[in-house]
Amino acid sequence: MSVNAKTAQIGRIKIGGGEPLVLIAGPCVIESEKHALRMAESIRDICAALKMPFVFKASFDKANRSSIHSFRGPGLKEGLRILGLVRKQIGVPVLSDIHEAQQAAPAGEVLDCLQIPAFLCRQTDLLAAAAATGRCVNVKKGQFLSPEEMSNVAAKLRESGCDNFLFTERGTFFGYNRLVNDMTAIPRMQQYAPVVFDATHSCQQPGGAGNMSGGDRQYVGTLAAAAVAAGADALFMEVHDDPPNAKSDPATVYPLDQLRSLLNNILRVADAVKR
Repeated sequence: MSVNAKTAQIGRIKIGGGEPLVLIAGPCVIESEKHALRMAESIRDICAALKMPFVFKASFDKANRSSIHSFRGPGLKEGLRILGLVRKQIGVPVLSDIHEAQQAAPAGEVLDCLQIPAFLCRQTDLLAAAAATGRCVNVKKGQFLSPEEMSNVAAKLRESGCDNFLFTERGTFFGYNRLVNDMTAIPRMQQYAPVVFDATHSCQQPGGAGNMSGGDRQYVGTLAAAAVAAGADALFMEVHDDPPNAKSDPATVYPLDQLRSLLNNILRVADAVKR
């Protein structure tokens, strides 16, 4: 699919170029079929009430956990089966991340968008394999890169045959176990692709809890509002109905019962920016 450089498309949802703000959300990792379907349905209904386009996100494998003992998810085959059910039964586009080039082809048969994790954003073979699927590709900017260095990622994708892609801002390393956000990264990266802002991972403290990541979710709303004010085309949020017991990122996943209120405020910011 060929789309304008300033827009991308996930399923039927267009992102960028003045289109409505999009939410990409779901639990950090697939915990079970029942939980994934319940979360997708709940977030879909919230977004429908707010007239906000929604893409469901959950990982089938969290390959970069802090500890070897951390829960990783159901794996490629079972995870894609569950995401396929979400797509069919809940009726929303689905997104998940891949970590190895050989995962791209089977993932591309199910997913509407393949995500490249931040730590892997320079992996040429992984980018080329994702591009070859013909699906939208969402690349998270590495915590170690400047916005302008993402131009090389854009070039790799385009030269691999993909011009339907997004970039996601998720913070930059600042000292030990800290991420900070430079909101100018959003308009700076928009010269290459529509930009998504990851509001929950930006509050993360990688490895900050010893054998797992810490974080402070109280700042999710502040950062999300700032990003939308800076012109972000979409928001990425990991959402859970029981954050303290989430099997991944319990310190930063956003509570489902607070999501509608947050999104309502964020959409007011988005409306003010358009005016």
